[in-house]
Amino acid sequence: MNILGLQVTWIEFFGVIFNLAGVGLTIKKSKYCFPIGIVGVGLYAVFYFREKLYADALLQLFYIFLLAYGWIQWRKASSNEEFIVTLTSRKLWITLAVLCLSASLVIGTVFMKYTDASLPFLDSMLTSMSLVAQWLVAKKKLENWLVWIVADIIYVGMFIFKHAYPTAILYFIFIILAVSGYIEWKKKLLTIERAN
Repeated sequence: MNILGLQVTWIEFFGVIFNLAGVGLTIKKSKYCFPIGIVGVGLYAVFYFREKLYADALLQLFYIFLLAYGWIQWRKASSNEEFIVTLTSRKLWITLAVLCLSASLVIGTVFMKYTDASLPFLDSMLTSMSLVAQWLVAKKKLENWLVWIVADIIYVGMFIFKHAYPTAILYFIFIILAVSGYIEWKKKLLTIERAN
């Protein structure tokens, strides 16, 4: 289909819609971000596979697992319980950075040697960063938004390079939403700190 002069597949179109809705619900701290997100990432798994971005296609499958995990974590809290945002410790940051770098190198090498992957190392790095960010969302860590901002900026460039303009626009919107999410969650954290 053609939207504003851009060729867009139905999968990409609905993937954009569901992913935007999922991020918007995450900002609002709604547990419904998880089932909506599962639909969105399922659609993008197909889109990325068609674009030969295999690490990102695989990432979407991991997202389904992490979204289910996050849904369980967030549902454990009663509806009356306050949404608690926390900060990431230095030790955890170091651990996550080492895991992210190691995974990027290993996955990138495998995809470079054994597949016809497009941009294997960049794709693998962004996949690793995204997994870290999604895990931080499940744990209600404020810094998840910072990781998303950095990854989304790089994603915009990659999708422009790939001529996947609707997806580049989606990731540009994700940057704006991530900044909004950071501000919203930071306010919540400050409110909690003042109360204590």
